Amino acid sequence: MIEIHSIEAANARLRIRRAERSLKRANDLLDEEGGVALNLALCGRIRAARRHLIEARTRLMTIDPARTS
Repeated sequence: MIEIHSIEAANARLRIRRAERSLKRANDLLDEEGGVALNLALCGRIRAARRHLIEARTRLMTIDPARTS
């Protein structure tokens, strides 16, 4: 049981790191000059990345409430 818990917590932390990385990349691309169409697409990507980050943090809090970072 503890192994499954540890694996799930590790997966949740991995999801958080991936979502943070994706959000950073999208924000970096948005800072570059890319045109209106690209900026609109990036805004959608940023919203999705933020949603994934919130979901991943919520999942980690559900799995391991003691870990808050």
